[in-house]
Amino acid sequence: MLIKQLSIFLENKRGRFTEVAKLLGDAGINLTAFTVAENSDFGILRLIVSDDEKAIDILKEQRYAVSVTDVVCLRCPNVPGSLAKVMDIITNAEIFVEYMYAFSQGDDANIVIRPDNLERCVEVLKSNKLILLAASDLYKL
Repeated sequence: MLIKQLSIFLENKRGRFTEVAKLLGDAGINLTAFTVAENSDFGILRLIVSDDEKAIDILKEQRYAVSVTDVVCLRCPNVPGSLAKVMDIITNAEIFVEYMYAFSQGDDANIVIRPDNLERCVEVLKSNKLILLAASDLYKL
């Protein structure tokens, strides 16, 4: 189960994230999960949204540089040690994690992972009976 993630390149200046949030919010697009990585000149805003195709169209119309990447999202218990167990499974399968981010909600934690081998990562996580989420699962949160 793969989820589409948008990566938006933003100038590293005040108000750029606000502009994106307003554009998408005004279009009725929900930001389900996001993270920002930055350096001195620019930032990369990574988003999972409720309507990726509409979001891409809107952002490109406003001249934002947008790319789409597949990621894996899994749910695990929101307790100490759960992430370590997941990472042991991934590491023992010799899968490299390019980046990841997470958000928790009550008893559950949702982890978004960009591995170097998507298909292998999905296979390994499923074979270890971990709960993989589809995009539609995230929008119900």
